Amino acid sequence: MRHFGHVPPAARKDLFHREPAEFSPASPARLLSVALGATLYSPATRPTLADDVLKQARRGVVSMVLCLEDSIDDAEVAGAEANLVRQFADLDARGAEPPLLFIRVREPAQIPDLVERLGDSARLLSGFVLPKFTEERGVPFLEALAVAEAASGRRLFAMPVLESPELLHLESRCETLTGIARTVDKYRERVLALRLGVTDFCSAYGLRRSPDMTAYDVQIVAGVIADVVNVLGRADGTGFTITGPVWEYFRLQERMFKPQLRRSPFLEGRAEDLRDALIEHDIDGLLREIELDRANGLLGKTCIHPSHVVPVHALSVVSHEEYSDAQDILRPERGGGGVLRSAYTNKMNEVKPHRAWAERTLQRAEVFGVAREDTGFVELLTAGLSG
Repeated sequence: MRHFGHVPPAARKDLFHREPAEFSPASPARLLSVALGATLYSPATRPTLADDVLKQARRGVVSMVLCLEDSIDDAEVAGAEANLVRQFADLDARGAEPPLLFIRVREPAQIPDLVERLGDSARLLSGFVLPKFTEERGVPFLEALAVAEAASGRRLFAMPVLESPELLHLESRCETLTGIARTVDKYRERVLALRLGVTDFCSAYGLRRSPDMTAYDVQIVAGVIADVVNVLGRADGTGFTITGPVWEYFRLQERMFKPQLRRSPFLEGRAEDLRDALIEHDIDGLLREIELDRANGLLGKTCIHPSHVVPVHALSVVSHEEYSDAQDILRPERGGGGVLRSAYTNKMNEVKPHRAWAERTLQRAEVFGVAREDTGFVELLTAGLSG
């Protein structure tokens, strides 16, 4: 699989200076954590789940979470588990390549039980999403994952969700973060990425951000994100990939920021009908949040609607300018440091302070590709939607 793999090869060639690389569930964890992109969630109760998974794969989705937790009623869990077993068997029988598939569980015991019940079709499973993760609650999940991995002989990853009240509340945040850091470091080889449960953070205070507000506009949430990145997202080799929060909206009536999108640099000089189409599809708030995710050290995003996937991936592509700067900074002859003018002659590249940024940029370039110099967000979005 590859990002923009659903776009015809000739069209990809026109879009990319460097095309996205291929990867598979067997690829190194470092590569997969960056490649997750827009991770699409789906309730595990859906009777057509196998069809849905393959349909989304054809549309460019590369990672999905099949949810047994908050997205379904408590009374539906047993039926949803049985449905997962049937749907995995169906996928396996078809022989098609699905996206990276993860199951979001409620209890540790579900992990080895589901892997056993899936049988041979467990080969399609990349791992589990662990809810409300803290040191106390997380260790049993990770121990259960180790048991399932040993019993099945298959590599299984964990994606803990950081969403507990202990992490949100100021008086317990530092201790909770320290415990989480201790736990995920101990099980580092199994932790693919950390996910942020911003909806639960808001719930603890009876809040819900409007479609005109990003997660970073809700200051109590922004503070938690900053602290999580501070402790768990460092670029010194101790950090993890931390994914962006879910965008809840996919349709709305009132628009406070229509003029903002019309003035967006993404759309400068583009046709008016395209601007109107983007406004109509309500993605201006999503675009701002994706950009703020990356500016704050997050990569990828939790998605609950297929329409969010292409914008996330389009904004994850490395621009030709970013790629040029990153390559310049990492040239071997720059190892001693120094300052240089960018090839685009519009900024200063300081070799030592910008090295970690450059390394991360090239990692993103590997899986999302590098756009041609004349290719922008609009072209990438259009190709992703029409592919």
